[in-house]
Amino acid sequence: MFKTILAPIDLSDLAVASPAIDAAVRMAEWTGGALRLVNVQQMLPATYMDYVPADFDAQQREWAEGELKKIAAKVRLPPERVSYAVRIGGIYPEVLAEAEEWGADLIIVGSHRPAMSTYLLGSNAKTIVRHAKCSVLVVRE
Repeated sequence: MFKTILAPIDLSDLAVASPAIDAAVRMAEWTGGALRLVNVQQMLPATYMDYVPADFDAQQREWAEGELKKIAAKVRLPPERVSYAVRIGGIYPEVLAEAEEWGADLIIVGSHRPAMSTYLLGSNAKTIVRHAKCSVLVVRE
């Protein structure tokens, strides 16, 4: 079944991420699979670079890794079956790249309930579903 499960985590919206994490943990328990949590930090536009410290990107990565480490520590799986990664870039391209590089056979992604704005503008979850090379489970908050 599913042995490598990827769970993208938006650290600024854990209300959406938490049900997806719970589902990913249950699936990993059920299948004996491994779980990887991934967070994507978006690059700061160059126009803002004069207003932030020179090591801003490194600080953001370090903060995100710390937050993912805390979340991973609470996961009720053996530590050797839980990992995490922080990527920098666009959300859905980086999630899809992580899934492919890590060999994920399932992505479990949290999503808001559909709203008019997501119908018109699209969403990261929709794009992940559309372009993933593996199965995707969308978990609503």
